[in-house]
Amino acid sequence: MTSNRHNSRGATTSDNDAVLDAVRDCVLAVGVRRTTLTDVARRAGVSRMTLYRRWPDLRTLVGDLMTREWVAVGVGVMPEAWPDGGSDGTGARPARELLVDGLVEGVRTLRDHPLFRKIVDVDPELLLPYVLDRRGASQNALLELIIDALRRGHADGSVRRDHAVRQARTLLLVVQSFVLSLRTMTDDAPDADPALTTEAFDDELRHLLERTLAP
Repeated sequence: MTSNRHNSRGATTSDNDAVLDAVRDCVLAVGVRRTTLTDVARRAGVSRMTLYRRWPDLRTLVGDLMTREWVAVGVGVMPEAWPDGGSDGTGARPARELLVDGLVEGVRTLRDHPLFRKIVDVDPELLLPYVLDRRGASQNALLELIIDALRRGHADGSVRRDHAVRQARTLLLVVQSFVLSLRTMTDDAPDADPALTTEAFDDELRHLLERTLAP
């Protein structure tokens, strides 16, 4: 079912999704720098004035697109129903295991995401503000997911008790580096050392997260 909730700009969610789908298609085809609001409006079947009423420029529109796509990855890898605890004999998995699984899978999924790969290859400067200067909406949304998981881990005893917000920000810093910078450290050539492949580093990430979060 398609939602028709209205947002702060007066547009419905379904209207916005149609525009975001259009800008995604444009960016995947030619990159951000070669995309114009005219291209997006034509593909979405709306006027340029309609776009300008909702987004002041293309960069803001692309920012909303990245937020939608990256948060969808985060929501998609987190469990739909968290266990109340893993040590009460019910067989439920501890929150730490679920969180680590979600973070590692999220890193893999985002690294292979078509939009992310296109931006990294063609328009990497778009990501720099969120790496060097400030947090974006998607980072804040992902932090909320991680904070919730950490607090569940504190409650079931599977995660080391500490300041949940600081722990979450630390985890996000770690996983961001495995998303953005991993290819500078890996060697996936056919004759590569197996210890230096992407899969080997993903295993190292899992080990790092487990050791960081364990009580």
